[in-house]
Amino acid sequence: MTRGRALKCPSARPEMEGAQLLGVLQPDGGGRRMAYVAGHVPMSGEIAAAAAPLPPTTVMRFAAPCATSACRHFEGGSCRLAGRVVERMAPAVRKLPACAIRVDCRWHAQEGDAACLRCPQIATDNPEPDAELRAVAMGEVAGSA
Repeated sequence: MTRGRALKCPSARPEMEGAQLLGVLQPDGGGRRMAYVAGHVPMSGEIAAAAAPLPPTTVMRFAAPCATSACRHFEGGSCRLAGRVVERMAPAVRKLPACAIRVDCRWHAQEGDAACLRCPQIATDNPEPDAELRAVAMGEVAGSA
């Protein structure tokens, strides 16, 4: 846990107060992987425009202060999305990615390095998720939607 600083959500909405660019999703084999940006890059109109005509959250990931109880994924003092990602998804990488928010990341504080190894494959908005990814995001059992 961090001392004196709010934890950040690594899958935040770009319009959230304090949002920053975390990375850009790029093709990788049959899927996409995030290329992390170095340092703190505050969200701006120029960043949003770079994604056009697509919504920024389909091609970029953002971090912002964790909304805690204001978020549908937060329950019982923890991020249920982070827990489902670690529990149900295979690691995407073998070594920890270079991440600008790890020291303040809600997912890392809660789930440790296991969250970081899965993080590069997450898209905040995925226009064509498979059944398992949809289930992880929505907190469902795969095939029940």
